[in-house]
Amino acid sequence: MTPAYIALGSNLQEPENQLCAAVVAVQNLPGSHIESISSVYRSAAVGPGTQPDYLNAVLLLATTLEPLTLLDALQQIERDQGRVRSLRWAARTLDLDILLYGDRKIDTARLTIPHPAMHQRNFVLYPLAEISDLNFMLPDGSVLGTLVAQCAADDLVKTDLQLDNK
Repeated sequence: MTPAYIALGSNLQEPENQLCAAVVAVQNLPGSHIESISSVYRSAAVGPGTQPDYLNAVLLLATTLEPLTLLDALQQIERDQGRVRSLRWAARTLDLDILLYGDRKIDTARLTIPHPAMHQRNFVLYPLAEISDLNFMLPDGSVLGTLVAQCAADDLVKTDLQLDNK
């Protein structure tokens, strides 16, 4: 089993329900089991135009799926929940991103791991830190605690919503 950290985000069509449904779908992936789920955080949208706030979380998935197979499965979950890829950073029903996959570095046309923007995203770093160790070293050599310290919480708000995989 390989540990894979997956970011979840939604700002359309009842985001709370979108995230809950995504957790169930990820839990049902073959050869996979959710080990841990962060709290849910609310943040302002990053992208074009005026958009509703996002709800974000990170989960730790133990999986036997290879990275591209996992990516395909996550993108199918997004489509099943109404995701339409039209404009980059547009509002969406569901966004599932592979942040980390074991200690692997991957840089292909379809997949880059570690996720290339995670270092600047408080809505990724804070939930990731919640379910891992601040001394956790990423495959690029950066330390999670250092990244969190360099990334202000700003508008990030922890919510009362609980995502449960049980």
